[in-house]
Amino acid sequence: MKEINIEIITPSKTAFLGKVKSISLPGTLGNFQVLFNHAPLLSKLEIGKITVKDLNDVEVEYTTGGGNVEVLNNKILVLVESFESKEEIDVERAKRSLERAKERLANRNKEKIDEVRAQAALARALNRLKFVGAGL
Repeated sequence: MKEINIEIITPSKTAFLGKVKSISLPGTLGNFQVLFNHAPLLSKLEIGKITVKDLNDVEVEYTTGGGNVEVLNNKILVLVESFESKEEIDVERAKRSLERAKERLANRNKEKIDEVRAQAALARALNRLKFVGAGL
């Protein structure tokens, strides 16, 4: 069987470890898919969605806060800020994060804030809420 070994690591844990048929990732120039015998690759990942197709052709989706991926000899190492299934996302927490980020950005001229960090927090919160289908 044509399978790929995948390891997905966040700063706090190994989030996924196993053999799959394919993985789709949010690259900086758009989504891309890695299949068996993919060419070697290093890429930055954006905030978005990761889709893993297991050996039984079942697709499972996860949200990610961005990171990096290395593809080499049918082994994929994904280092990401976050990796969450729909069940793991705390919708209320994501809504609070969204509101905090919006507030910080709205008051950026009055307060000294890290605007890049606030923009990233906003994007992560929006990504999580969109992923779970929470109305905004």
